[in-house]
Amino acid sequence: MTIFPCAKVNLGLNVVSRRPDGYHNIETVFYPIPLFDALEVHRMDEDFPCESDCDLKLSGIAIAGKEEDNLVVRAYQMLARDFELPRVHVHLLKRIPAMAGLGGGSSDAAYMIRLLDERFHLNMGNSVMEEYAARLGADCAFFITSEPAFAEGIGNELEPVCADDFSLEGKYMTLVRPDVAVSTREAYGNIKPRKPQKSCRLIVQQPIETWRDELTNDFEETIFPLHPEIETVKNRLYDMGAVYAQMSGSGSCVFGIFDTLPVIAPQDFPECYVHTLTL
Repeated sequence: MTIFPCAKVNLGLNVVSRRPDGYHNIETVFYPIPLFDALEVHRMDEDFPCESDCDLKLSGIAIAGKEEDNLVVRAYQMLARDFELPRVHVHLLKRIPAMAGLGGGSSDAAYMIRLLDERFHLNMGNSVMEEYAARLGADCAFFITSEPAFAEGIGNELEPVCADDFSLEGKYMTLVRPDVAVSTREAYGNIKPRKPQKSCRLIVQQPIETWRDELTNDFEETIFPLHPEIETVKNRLYDMGAVYAQMSGSGSCVFGIFDTLPVIAPQDFPECYVHTLTL
């Protein structure tokens, strides 16, 4: 059985307060985009010689780290503590860039939960799957349904965003990821939490032409001075005619939304991952 974990972007992201547990409360709009990994699970033969109950094979974009630390494996192990699961072979084809603010790892984990639920008839339901997913990462719960949502808390308190409120259908999105890795600690290092005057949930309901002046990502304030090449990408997307451009999450990927298909030459973004999608 195969499933296709999608990526997301953040349409606005505000860090509103610091929590007693050391984490931060945020407000953001998660928006799924048609950029996909592929995740496949097969039951492992009882006689297959494997020390792990979840044998993971990776292909596509390389991922650093140990196999047992991959969120897909951790999702299996988490469910295996509460459900009777057989040993499995897992193939993960990576197409979503890592450390980009696109939620690739979180999506893989959530879709692994969905896949195990369907493949082995666990009958959890979305709300239970969201609870499990939230244990693995702040934005994992969003990917259980992968529908536009306003998120609060650490990103795990979700409210659906009505499709009638706004639509990007028919527009084009260009993703540009400079060869820069931004850690979560680095992103939050100098952040100054504050409640925005207007919620990003309200702003995205306005005409997209107003987003440039009102919709913000607070992480840009701390990340751009440390990695000016990311700000350069954002400015270049506006120069190319983007209606709106912003860094997604804590970076380093920047997305630009266009009314017409942008023409991008290799020299426009040297040494960057560049991909254009139709929304």
